[in-house]
Amino acid sequence: MELCQNGGNNIISISESIQIISGLSYDTQIKLLISILIVTILFLFRVLLLKIVWKRTEDVRIRYIWQKTSTYLISIIIIFLFGQLWFRGFGEFGTFLGLVSAGLAIALKDPITNIAGWFFIILRKPFTLKDRIQIGDHAGDVIDIRIFQFTLLEIGNWVDADQSTGRIIHIPNGIVFTEVTANYTKGFQYIWDEIPVLLTFESNWKKAKDILINISNNHAEHLSKPAEKKVKEASRKFMIFYNEFTPKVYTNVKDSGILLTIRYLCEPRSRRGTQHDIWENILDQFSQCEDIDFAYPTQRFYNNLLENKTRIKSPPDI
Repeated sequence: MELCQNGGNNIISISESIQIISGLSYDTQIKLLISILIVTILFLFRVLLLKIVWKRTEDVRIRYIWQKTSTYLISIIIIFLFGQLWFRGFGEFGTFLGLVSAGLAIALKDPITNIAGWFFIILRKPFTLKDRIQIGDHAGDVIDIRIFQFTLLEIGNWVDADQSTGRIIHIPNGIVFTEVTANYTKGFQYIWDEIPVLLTFESNWKKAKDILINISNNHAEHLSKPAEKKVKEASRKFMIFYNEFTPKVYTNVKDSGILLTIRYLCEPRSRRGTQHDIWENILDQFSQCEDIDFAYPTQRFYNNLLENKTRIKSPPDI
């Protein structure tokens, strides 16, 4: 009994000393101690939970989801418990939050807009982790989503064919309300790509077109059935009206020659690799054909005799 009384007296004396030094009442000191215990226990619980997740899976996406979810969940619990601890009932707590939020709405417009953007991203899901998107002038793969900003691994810019630049871009969440967002991977999950091939007027363009059709079929025809399946799945949510998914070669006439354009499906992240393979096949096969030549800007002098035209047309009567 004496030990308990001595321990209680020591605690009271320590509390009184703290009150003298800091001006904090005994009740406030207890609340501070409980608050520290709440944060410490929840923090240790999160660390233990993440260790278990890390041991059970090596999937980066699953680990990331658990890490973010646990952070948001514990933050909500802390706010709830602190509200119960520091305010007498939620009526006063709600009134306090209303007054505070009214002031913050004016002083912290941009951060609040970013939080609203975060809710929009989480609930509406215009994009998720690993999606390839373009928003405004920025394009890249989504590698992180936080309360105030999301992060892209940049593609394009000075690098051709949508390949990574290696830069990481942090973009405020509020931009989703002001800029158009293009998602490369959501819904259809494929993109149409085109390769223009310009030939001289003297080339055997029909033969060249057959060669291009065979090459494009070899590289892209296997995507037709999966793409058709994806369109059917996406049509439940989006009005997508694609009917043909096989590669095509279109013919057109330009100033410098005959333009044959290959149009084919490819996966967003493999566009440059597919173009590389197709162009190497084109160069290999065209090099074996003496009647097919690439067109490029040239200057030509026309002579009827050299063109085997013996008769010169007379000018029209006026």
